Amino acid sequence: MLPKAAYLLPMTALLLTACAGSNKQAGKPSLAAAAPERTHLPKPALRSAYVPPLFSDTGQRTVSDVLHDFGPYSVRKLKPYFERAGVAYPPREVVLIGLKQEKKLELWARDQNEYRLIRDYDIRAASGSAGPKLRQGDLQVPEGIYQIVGLNPNSHYHLSMKLNYPNDFDLHYAQLEGRTNPGSDIFIHGRAVSAGCLAMGDETIEELFVLAAHVGKENMKVVIAPHDPRAWPLDQTAAGQPEWTRELYATIADEILSISRPLAVSSNRPYSPPYRR
Repeated sequence: MLPKAAYLLPMTALLLTACAGSNKQAGKPSLAAAAPERTHLPKPALRSAYVPPLFSDTGQRTVSDVLHDFGPYSVRKLKPYFERAGVAYPPREVVLIGLKQEKKLELWARDQNEYRLIRDYDIRAASGSAGPKLRQGDLQVPEGIYQIVGLNPNSHYHLSMKLNYPNDFDLHYAQLEGRTNPGSDIFIHGRAVSAGCLAMGDETIEELFVLAAHVGKENMKVVIAPHDPRAWPLDQTAAGQPEWTRELYATIADEILSISRPLAVSSNRPYSPPYRR
């Protein structure tokens, strides 16, 4: 018959193993794991590495906190693009052109001269299809010319910038058609899920949020189109849409062409977005 110690040793080892596994699962993640991941730097590449600080506590974060947490890293990424375009940072004015079909957001800026294309971003998600937003819950991304009216550092989608949808144009035709709830709370935000907003991913919204804070939201304009009017006319998309959509699309096309036309003239060739070249 084996002594009691022979039975106790395997049981003791099993209990110690179980406790170690339990402690490992219950333990808090390391600071390194909690730090924001920064593995993809845009071209032109930066000449020196920069590790951003940890996040501030969400729910109590301010715009100043965001600038502290993400400002240096975002500016270091943006500045080479501004330098290449010949625009000072921060610029005097910024226009974001959102192209729903192409899933692209173009960043245009100027200081004292005409607008220059700084760079473009992929839109990670944009619900709905071509056509303006008409009512709450239709999941359409609005189409039109909007202003940034708010910066939300405590968004459920990391960070967000609120648009002034519905604007005067949207409200005018909603009233004429008896649409009492055209919707609201439209944002450009992080993550990659959309319910009528432009979802840009977390790192992109950090750049745009910091840029908006530096430029001043009153100096930022957002133009959203069903597709790129420099590729083919917007009025071809107006079929099946409300009659006033043609007026809307003419305004959108004029705005986009007025911003990008100087670039086409200066290069003596029709403008072609970088993602079409």
